[in-house]
Amino acid sequence: MSVNPNVMKGVLQRATVADIAKVAKVSTATVDRVLNRRPGVRDATAQRVLKAAAALDYLPETGLYAALAAPPMRLTFLLPDGSNRYLRMLGDTVGYSQEHLLPFNVKCRTEQFESFNPQQLAASLLRMGQRSDGIAFMALEHPAVREAVSVLAEKGVLTITLISDLTGSRRAGYVGLDNRAAGRTAGYLVGRFIGPGARSGKVALIAGSRSYSAHEEREAGFLHVIEEMFPALQVVGLREGQDDAQKNYEQTRTLLEQHPDLAGIYNIGGASDGVARALKEMGREHKVVFIGHGLTPDTRAMLIDGSMDAVITQSPQTAMMSCVRMFTNLRDKRDLMSGVDAVRSQVIFRENLP
Repeated sequence: MSVNPNVMKGVLQRATVADIAKVAKVSTATVDRVLNRRPGVRDATAQRVLKAAAALDYLPETGLYAALAAPPMRLTFLLPDGSNRYLRMLGDTVGYSQEHLLPFNVKCRTEQFESFNPQQLAASLLRMGQRSDGIAFMALEHPAVREAVSVLAEKGVLTITLISDLTGSRRAGYVGLDNRAAGRTAGYLVGRFIGPGARSGKVALIAGSRSYSAHEEREAGFLHVIEEMFPALQVVGLREGQDDAQKNYEQTRTLLEQHPDLAGIYNIGGASDGVARALKEMGREHKVVFIGHGLTPDTRAMLIDGSMDAVITQSPQTAMMSCVRMFTNLRDKRDLMSGVDAVRSQVIFRENLP
């Protein structure tokens, strides 16, 4: 692009919007729209304006690159509120990973919705969709949630389910464990830890809610293994604690009072500290096999003091990065799973704590 020497002479006094308009052969209003990244200008015209601005030294080089760069992809992680420490860790991971995400050209934020409230989750999805290009969320199985995902898909807003999937929906992908396999693992651990006593005895399950498909699948996997490998064990039912420590405490106390011979507990969801508190208060912490999910500071402490036997977990950092990579793959027209690490479950005992 040739620049008029008379215009260049003016560069010494600092170029103006009018100078750029003259060189690019556009109006000053067009220059203003381009420099302030407002819509309504053809790409070719915008490029001409930016090149003129660079030639006139109106924009420093870094400013030019910033102007040419696509705006960051706006990603929202929509998670349930409450006392589930693993979910809090996941939200914190999103917050402190911003610098590591710069190469992906994304801007992430975390929002919360009321736990186990599908109507509020659906409303939050639609609201976040107005200011997000992609939403990763922990799904509740409900028609309202499925419909919200469909509405977002029609508007071009991508959704990825996280930890718990949404069957028959238009979500773009799922990031999380094979929950049926996780439940089978828990059943195997409970039976093997009970040992010779597995020839008889009772075991119980506590879930956050069956409205999470993840919890339903873990329950099914657990029951299948008990039936296949430890048929003498009696499962005394499933109770819902809604991932609340106080509710889990109350449910566990009730179980122990009703079944003094209880040999094992599998906490399908979060808030395992409530279960451990009841076991300790009733002097059963080293007598009842206790398996749960999510390595957090509290479950780490329970593994160390022996009130918990094993934790099935997944890395919150890996889960978050998998979501980001999947969103950017779709944005950049790559295969959904390109460069995405599979989310693998880990079984953590006191002796292999990381």
